[in-house]
Amino acid sequence: MVGDRTADTGEAPASASSAADGPASATGPQPSNERGEGSVRVVGTAHVSEASVREVEETVAEERPDVVAVELDEGRYRQMKGETPDDLDPGDLLRGNTVFQFLAYWMLSYVQTRMGDRFDIDPGAELLAAVETAEDLEISVALVDRDIQTTIQRFWARLSLIEKLRMVGALAFGVTDPRVAGVTFGLLVGVLLGPAIGLFGGAVGITDAVLTRVGVGALVGAVAGYLGYRAASPTLGGDDADGSGGVTALGVGAIVAVAVAAAVTVTGAGVDAVAGLLSGTLVRAAGSLALGLVAGVFVGALAAVAIDALDLAPAADGDDLEGFDPDDLTDTDVVTAMMEEFREFSPGGAEALIDERDAYIAHQLVGLRNEGYDVVAVVGAGHRAGIESYLANPESLPPMDSLVGSASKGGIPWGKIAAFGISAAFIGFFVLLAMAGVRNEQLLTLFAAWFVINGVFAAGLAKLAGARWRSAGVGGAVAWMTSVNPLLAPGWFTGYMELRHLTVNVSDIGTLNELLSDESRPIRAIASDMLDVPLFRLIVVVAATNIGSLVASLLFAAYVVPVFAGSLDASITDLMVQGARESARVIWGAVA
Repeated sequence: MVGDRTADTGEAPASASSAADGPASATGPQPSNERGEGSVRVVGTAHVSEASVREVEETVAEERPDVVAVELDEGRYRQMKGETPDDLDPGDLLRGNTVFQFLAYWMLSYVQTRMGDRFDIDPGAELLAAVETAEDLEISVALVDRDIQTTIQRFWARLSLIEKLRMVGALAFGVTDPRVAGVTFGLLVGVLLGPAIGLFGGAVGITDAVLTRVGVGALVGAVAGYLGYRAASPTLGGDDADGSGGVTALGVGAIVAVAVAAAVTVTGAGVDAVAGLLSGTLVRAAGSLALGLVAGVFVGALAAVAIDALDLAPAADGDDLEGFDPDDLTDTDVVTAMMEEFREFSPGGAEALIDERDAYIAHQLVGLRNEGYDVVAVVGAGHRAGIESYLANPESLPPMDSLVGSASKGGIPWGKIAAFGISAAFIGFFVLLAMAGVRNEQLLTLFAAWFVINGVFAAGLAKLAGARWRSAGVGGAVAWMTSVNPLLAPGWFTGYMELRHLTVNVSDIGTLNELLSDESRPIRAIASDMLDVPLFRLIVVVAATNIGSLVASLLFAAYVVPVFAGSLDASITDLMVQGARESARVIWGAVA
């Protein structure tokens, strides 16, 4: 919902207007100055300051305005009042970049929560104090902030790719050790690097024989590692409540896997026997993935050590906030400096989070003032200067229509053009081969390989991420189609199926923040509990399905297409040219 809501104080409504009209609706006493203009006093606060709570309570009690306006929308107001938040709409949650928008919101919420923990005060306590003080004095409350989902969507849309990567990096370093973040990033890079090794490894001496030896070593090592983990779990207490025994057992399994894989790869023992039992393509694919993962982990570990040694990672919360007084956030010079620093990081993000909301809130306050209300507005200190400037010069306010709704980037839609181009290329590939006379059996086999590889990887990773079998199966079944159209994603379909069994709501973000703030528990136990949070489970499942499909597409290009090309009587290039000529002949004949 985009708009405002006035807290119910139990009195008859005096007036009402929509968000698009400007002023916020209000209930309660009639305007104190029905013939003239009302007044607005803006109180700038720090959302994690006890002094701001006292200031708000004292100001409202002394001023006794007609309306107390607070920097809240309906969803945050209900959550702050302890009401059950609305369930998130599945369509909104899975559409486009909404998952990433929730990650952005989560990051902003997590930072504020950590600051609140550091100073032993709930974030937004001064806004709640304003609401409760107004209710005690039977003063109407107006919710004058823009809907949070609209703000986050517009914030994310205005971030550049580099800014988005920096934000994700900041979140990663904020919730885990830099070394863990570095190695995790290395693993992701390694998964994508593996198929590239399969395609271009020959140019640097990575032959099929090398890939076969490494692949057998990786497969045998994986089996040995699993057996080692299962054997170590009972002895080391894998079922301990705190999860420490399980972590140790996983460590044992990992050591066994690496040791066995290295031994097989170096000595070549049993390679021919195992390779003879398996598909050569499968073994080489396992080898390229193993080499990619090793390279990725190595690079990630080096980067993590360098970051740690050079002290490049963001400071821990306790160190960063040591000696910091949250009351300074209400000081004009300090706030101005912080706002300018944020603008340097992301001009577009600052526009969505600060400037647009200044104008939106000012629209509501100007409307209340024009109706004759005396208003005390409680907002964050960073918004005070902008709002007061608009109140002094209301003619400078941008149109309300420009502040609501979803933001979209202008210019040429390169993403959509590329998406349609990829889809057309995929269809054209099969059509041209068919027109060139390639047998239907060969084309059907190629398509079946595309379908199976995409389905297995997408469904497999979805299941590993915790999806139900039916959900994973649906994502795998559509992966072949969605992988050739970047505007679609198999994870969306998996997510929709999962939402039949999950209830996702805004409170999940608070639960995640609480889990991440608990420094007394081991990481494995925290990660397990995070996967029990519906919102986080959904995000992980969606992401895992999409990654599986992406990896499958790369493997298909690296291994299946070369094998298919080798089974043809002519090169694929020659066949494509022949197919194009034949297609042109048929089309010309039909037209003529």
